[in-house]
Amino acid sequence: MSDMLSRVAGAPITWGVDGSPGWGHAMDPTRVMAEMREVGLSATELGPDGFLPSDPDELKDFVAGYEMTMVGGFVPAVLYQDEDIDAQLQYVGRASDQLAAAGASTVVLGPRSHYDGYDTEIDMSDDEWEIFLRNLRRFQDTTQARGLTTALHPHWGMAISRKNQVDRLLNSCDVGMCVDTGHLFLSGVDPLDVVKDAGDRVLHVHVKDLTNEMAEKVQTGQVPFRQATIEGMFVPAGAGDVDIAGVIKHLEGRGYQGWYVLEQDCSLAEIPNLAKAPSKMPEQAWTS
Repeated sequence: MSDMLSRVAGAPITWGVDGSPGWGHAMDPTRVMAEMREVGLSATELGPDGFLPSDPDELKDFVAGYEMTMVGGFVPAVLYQDEDIDAQLQYVGRASDQLAAAGASTVVLGPRSHYDGYDTEIDMSDDEWEIFLRNLRRFQDTTQARGLTTALHPHWGMAISRKNQVDRLLNSCDVGMCVDTGHLFLSGVDPLDVVKDAGDRVLHVHVKDLTNEMAEKVQTGQVPFRQATIEGMFVPAGAGDVDIAGVIKHLEGRGYQGWYVLEQDCSLAEIPNLAKAPSKMPEQAWTS
């Protein structure tokens, strides 16, 4: 248990920081980092592009100033279209330089769609899958050149989210996986099945929870994803219906040594004083 708890990290999204258009108020990074330390976290993800210092050396010093470790970063890219792919891979290279300088080992790939935000689902055609896999290989080569690994993150409203898409991905390439327990559950996928199917390809885990009730509202289109997030769809780990304990038990039982990143996605009002940091680390998921 003690070894596992030493591999628990935070993420700026728990403090409402997301790069999506119109997402809401973004707290100052100094406050976010200070409050992460206050609640007992010693490691973090990068957050959206531009949130933390972009210069690799400046980022390294900034994170070290809070006695924090950088464990990875969510890097979105549209891979099923060739338009603008070179510019996107330049961004991937820049983000990888940041992460490598700050001591991270993993780039978390967000397989974006061409739509803004996360409210519109897509289903790639066979031709788009071919383009996607080709550009995914280029993405992996870019991160590998910096000494990093790629962990693809199935995500609601992105090109990979549902079970048939996850299965096709696993059967079509060798990319590592970032298992986000909440996004998989929201997409109707059992995250425990994914960690079993992916095996040693699970390189990174986002610990996220929600209820069946809210998942069904998003799945049926009653409430768009962003609005559901504003309404508090994501709850503290262990308070929802996701089998987080089962996922962790399986991973630890097979010797997983990667990070568990606590994420309770939220969107904040424009008045920053309304934003409250978590009062403590949510231990329910670890002790269930």
